[in-house]
Amino acid sequence: MKPFVLIAEDESAVSELLLYNLQKEDYEVAIAADGEEALMMIDERAPDLILLDWMLPKVSGIEVCRRIRNGGANPNVPIIMLTARGEESDRIRGLDTGADDYVTKPFSTTELMARVRAVLRRIRPGLKEDKITVGDIVIDRVAHRVMRNEGEIHLGPTEFRLLDYFMQHPGRVFSREQLLDTVWGSDVYVEARTVDVHVGRLRKALRQGGGEDPIRTVRSAGYALRGA
Repeated sequence: MKPFVLIAEDESAVSELLLYNLQKEDYEVAIAADGEEALMMIDERAPDLILLDWMLPKVSGIEVCRRIRNGGANPNVPIIMLTARGEESDRIRGLDTGADDYVTKPFSTTELMARVRAVLRRIRPGLKEDKITVGDIVIDRVAHRVMRNEGEIHLGPTEFRLLDYFMQHPGRVFSREQLLDTVWGSDVYVEARTVDVHVGRLRKALRQGGGEDPIRTVRSAGYALRGA
């Protein structure tokens, strides 16, 4: 069963960005635009995780969090608080109210998705096994390890994210711009040619044992991971 994530966020641009990235990682997602709607939706169906904006209209996010923890229908649901309030006192207040994690806006979508996965792994044992296999390559997203032909491949964090994304979509061609948006995040400015450098490093690492190059270059289009 897909994990169910509730986004409680009144800024449509932010909620749509979160919706896109969560659905891309195969989560089931619903959106509440204010605190009252969020509480009503939580009563109707318990989410596996809530992304909760602090400054919600009608009922604030901090009050939503307090009501959930103080005898709500699902008092143990994990909550990641999203806020522009970055002061230490605000972070402490959010965590003391019952948030499991606290992310300051503007945030990196890549980092936020990693935090979502980490929180869900803690509370859903069934998510602890998270491996993808394509051909002779196996990526373990929990242990952060890559194996090829039973030998371990050591990757940097960017190369690991690149391979992870390729392995979720074997055979599909991605342009540099698509890879930049997904792997680096749309809120980070990076030159498109940077993708070539990291793809080159990934190729070199994956071919340490002398195997076939698993990454295909498509002229004027981009890169793709060869399918199984």
